Amino acid sequence: MKPDPIVRNALAIGVATGAYAVSFGVLAVDAGLSVTQACAMSALVFTGASQFAVVSVLGVGGSALAALAPALLLAARNALYGLALVPILRGGRAKRAAEAQLVIDESTAMARAQDDPAAARRAFLATGLSVFVCWNIGTLVGALAGSGIGDPRKLGLDAMFPAAFLALLAPQLRRPGAPVAAVAGALIALVLVPIAPVGLPVIASVLGVIPGVIALRRARERSA
Repeated sequence: MKPDPIVRNALAIGVATGAYAVSFGVLAVDAGLSVTQACAMSALVFTGASQFAVVSVLGVGGSALAALAPALLLAARNALYGLALVPILRGGRAKRAAEAQLVIDESTAMARAQDDPAAARRAFLATGLSVFVCWNIGTLVGALAGSGIGDPRKLGLDAMFPAAFLALLAPQLRRPGAPVAAVAGALIALVLVPIAPVGLPVIASVLGVIPGVIALRRARERSA
């Protein structure tokens, strides 16, 4: 019996992300958090970009309030992901609230890569749970090991997260209008990076969907 490709890919993404979580554990403890605090953040916040933003600010002597602003900006993109995942978040309020904890970059990309609604839901849950478990294990390992393992970023582990995310997004570029939206969003983010607060370029890049929709409509008009 062949393994389910969705589950296989979900596990691979979870392991890769968990390896990157080791660096968060190291940096969190180095920034002054206890092992318990680092693990609690991974379990309750569970959005890597926001977590790294917090420990980066704390690591240079910033206050918790100063660390909160960029973290919230980066986390805001998950609200947009939630809108795209409404059709596959089922059940009562409590169940949907629990599943919403799994709304992250990887689970959203995996779900959106599926054409069948049932497969999309399975991909979302499998990826979200895999990443959640591995991210928390990685955080614990990094927090316990501390600086003894060195900086995982020097080992190239920081490249695993964006590489995996780009690999998940690649199939989406075959859809009409998607390449235009992707290029437009990337350009918006690049223009804003030098001048905007941390997190805002990522959120603003969603405006790239506007020229993507225009391109899609024009393509449909030509084919009509």
